[in-house]
Amino acid sequence: MPSDRQQYVGRVLELYRLTPDTLAFIRRADRRLAADLYDRGVPLRTIEEALILATVRRTFRSTDLPPLAPIASLHYLLPILHELQVAPPDPSYFDYLRRKLARRTPDPDTDHQIP
Repeated sequence: MPSDRQQYVGRVLELYRLTPDTLAFIRRADRRLAADLYDRGVPLRTIEEALILATVRRTFRSTDLPPLAPIASLHYLLPILHELQVAPPDPSYFDYLRRKLARRTPDPDTDHQIP
């Protein structure tokens, strides 16, 4: 029977893998970081919110800027997780961001979806 830690790590990695603009594969360092986030008591909801915030920031950045490389590691989220822990936004803000992302027409060949 899987432990809470294993379930947490699996869910974090699945959320990351399904996030748009990631390379969609899991590295050993990502698995270690997910376990460390569990050990530090970071809620899954906070990780999901960090993924949403990263996706929105990347998706709606100025088209005048050069394209960004895909996210290659879960470590990309560390500064965003810190930001959310220091100054957590109102939960309704993430409802707004989800709606904003849902209104965007995805490209089925290149986009993943945040659950």
